[in-house]
Amino acid sequence: MATPTIQRRRLGNALKRAREQAVKTQDEAAEQIDAAASKISRLELGQSGIKLTDLTLLLNFYGVSGDEAEWMKELARAGRQRGRWSGYLGAIPDWFRTYVDLEADASELRWYQPEVVPGILQIESYIRAMNVKAQPGVSQEAMDQQLKVRLERQAILDEPHAPILNFILSESAIRRNIGDAGIMREQLLHLAEVAERPNVELQVLPFNAQTFGAAWVGFTIMRFDHDAASDVVYLEDYTDATYLDRPDGVQAYTALWNRLQSAALGQVESRNMILRLANAD
Repeated sequence: MATPTIQRRRLGNALKRAREQAVKTQDEAAEQIDAAASKISRLELGQSGIKLTDLTLLLNFYGVSGDEAEWMKELARAGRQRGRWSGYLGAIPDWFRTYVDLEADASELRWYQPEVVPGILQIESYIRAMNVKAQPGVSQEAMDQQLKVRLERQAILDEPHAPILNFILSESAIRRNIGDAGIMREQLLHLAEVAERPNVELQVLPFNAQTFGAAWVGFTIMRFDHDAASDVVYLEDYTDATYLDRPDGVQAYTALWNRLQSAALGQVESRNMILRLANAD
């Protein structure tokens, strides 16, 4: 599950940016809430929480209003569940709801997938075929909701200010048959199309590549406002997820990402390989 530390760090980074954009010092900000400058420093480092009354004073002082102010207040609320996906409470587990919120707010995402196509790149027929196998006994209504959530998540691919999206897929992920041959061909052609977008980098880690000890573990690294200090690593298993924001944990997965990226095919080679598989008889 996500820890409050992640949200405090995100709020701290946002407060620091707002203060700097308003050209205010930590001492000036501290005066607004009748506190020492050290408290502002701790807030901006994500080392402590903040009362909503104090946050409102700081936001007014920094000139932050509207949706941005509401978003920052949401981050500060203890035990909050953000409302963006509240209509899908039965379709999204609690541990995954945090992820989809973070994913939607990220400025850069790095996915490594060893076995299947990342959810954000899956076409509808691929999603349905995979859900049937992975969730026997689940109602059609629940599957339809899960499908809708996944397709809505894909909207970030077409946003005017879309995030930077980096993918490394094991060769297993593009060869594993999900559904029939027609579904796989359609899915692979979709990957090839997405790979041409200017904000997307897609690489394939082939079977004969130099691989590393943890190459079978899928993970996602999320960055916010291009600030490496706010990176969060998402790890998912069958029934739960882990969110890492400790610097040592983030650094370990970033180093693993860099090694996998070096071992993978280049973008042009990767796209050509995907097209060859799509068009194979």
